[in-house]
Amino acid sequence: MGTIKVVGLGPGDFGSMTVEAWETIQNASSLILRTAVHPTVETLSRCGIVFSSYDERYEEAENFEALYDSIANDLVSRAKAGEDVVYAVPGSPLVAERTVVLLRELAQRENVPLTILPGMSFTEVLCARLGVDPVNGLLIMDAADLDRLPMDWPTGLIVTQVYSRAVASEAKLALMEFLPDEYEIVLACRIGLPDESVRRIPLYSLDRQSGIDHLTSLYVPPLPQAARFDFSPLTDIMRQLREPGGCPWDRVQTPESLRKHVLEEAYEVVEAIDAKDADLLAEELGDLLLQIVFQARIAEEAGVFSMQDVVDGITEKLVRRHPHIFGDVQAEDAAAVLANWEAIKRKEKPERKSRLDGVPKDLPALMAAAKIQGKAADAGFDWDDVAPVFEKCREEWHELREAVGQKDAAHIEEELGDLLFAVVNLSRFLKVNAELALLAANRKFKRRFRRVEERVEATGGDWKQFTLQELDKFWEDAKQAEANADAES
Repeated sequence: MGTIKVVGLGPGDFGSMTVEAWETIQNASSLILRTAVHPTVETLSRCGIVFSSYDERYEEAENFEALYDSIANDLVSRAKAGEDVVYAVPGSPLVAERTVVLLRELAQRENVPLTILPGMSFTEVLCARLGVDPVNGLLIMDAADLDRLPMDWPTGLIVTQVYSRAVASEAKLALMEFLPDEYEIVLACRIGLPDESVRRIPLYSLDRQSGIDHLTSLYVPPLPQAARFDFSPLTDIMRQLREPGGCPWDRVQTPESLRKHVLEEAYEVVEAIDAKDADLLAEELGDLLLQIVFQARIAEEAGVFSMQDVVDGITEKLVRRHPHIFGDVQAEDAAAVLANWEAIKRKEKPERKSRLDGVPKDLPALMAAAKIQGKAADAGFDWDDVAPVFEKCREEWHELREAVGQKDAAHIEEELGDLLFAVVNLSRFLKVNAELALLAANRKFKRRFRRVEERVEATGGDWKQFTLQELDKFWEDAKQAEANADAES
């Protein structure tokens, strides 16, 4: 069994290579470079160092991941055949070097002795040029991985392997998903060499710059605090409110005492959506978010879960239930997406024996009825069109009339429930949300009743002096006033 040693060539010319790396290279019986396109190679050749490289594989590989994987496999195969290999990579083996990551994993699986010698990377030189202290945090990503860039990174970002204008263009587009077009970034070319270039440029001009080559990187300064999405102010305030010396009301709340507030805030969000009021919607979403943070804080104090667990849980669920986006499942339309979603849910929750399980018991009755009917329909228990649904509503109406004639209170309640259930089913066929429709009807009634109140108040406010017919005339006037206002708008 042979061995593998990995060394770094440093970020620039020969002077940035460590003494340990140079001695290892001098004593190597088999030296292989990931690429011979590096400033130190000229010195190696001048000193009579014999080496080979994997440069020819760059042309043969389908993509970089396949290339890096083939390099790792070749190195491990050589070692298993008894060869002692020194593998040299640009910069440091421990910074933004994907082949070393793959090599470490493969060597461990195959029990091949592997030694990685630390070295200087271009990040140290770049930080020195920019006056950036890595202790404040630094995110380093390969340009090919920018599609995995987190939505809100709190530190400076270094993007490596920006080796062509085409890659620069792709990096620009990826960064523009998060940053303004004019956001100032740093283009760093040939760092550590006599002809190095460090230029501050607007993001939109990145792929128009000259001098972009295999020694090009980017530095993206951290977003200003005000421009970053940050949960911590809200969670910090909630923690302070719940701590000793905090708010007496907040400190005594429990998950049970907050139940009604969760429902109220959810309905106020719906009302803001219906009102098409963006400012009100932002406010109501904040109120609903407060309830979520409140519940999570109480749970964290009890050692059950935290707000981070809530975020992580829904993130993982979204990835898991969207295999057509994050996996290899095909979904041609929204119906196929829903079918996949329900199938995955059934696998995740084997404890549910009935297709009707999973409807929350505290759901409002109209919403629960719609959920139950939808689940039954998914199983194939449904009418083919709306005609028999209308007929069912008429049937239930007549049965209610009969129950009323019999003056049987229990029977009346039962038949009224059947009628409401049938109407909810009709709303489902008409693609109308019964809960929202009734909420809208409630609001409409309140508006019109308020107009009737205004008419009564204008005469002294005595309802007893008006007949039902007169009050109904006020109601019809209110309806007409609304119709005229809608026509004018």
